[in-house]
Amino acid sequence: MASKSKIEKQKRIYALVEKHAEKRAELIAKGDYEGLAKLPRNSSRTRMRRLCQLTGRPRGNYRKFQISRIALRDMALDGLIPGMKKSSW
Repeated sequence: MASKSKIEKQKRIYALVEKHAEKRAELIAKGDYEGLAKLPRNSSRTRMRRLCQLTGRPRGNYRKFQISRIALRDMALDGLIPGMKKSSW
């Protein structure tokens, strides 16, 4: 599981991105990069990170399920994801 501090940090980043999204788009359209540099660094969308909802793993996440590849495989093998089964050939 991701530490509570990491989860809270991601929440703050998501809030900042949402708060400054309109202003950031406006500055980019104008080409005002000095004004853009004055905005908080964490208000950029590239600072956001998807974490697994079950384990908090930051890498190897599936957007559709919002869980990591490892958790997805475990759930699929347990039959918890409808329509998904282990492939064999």
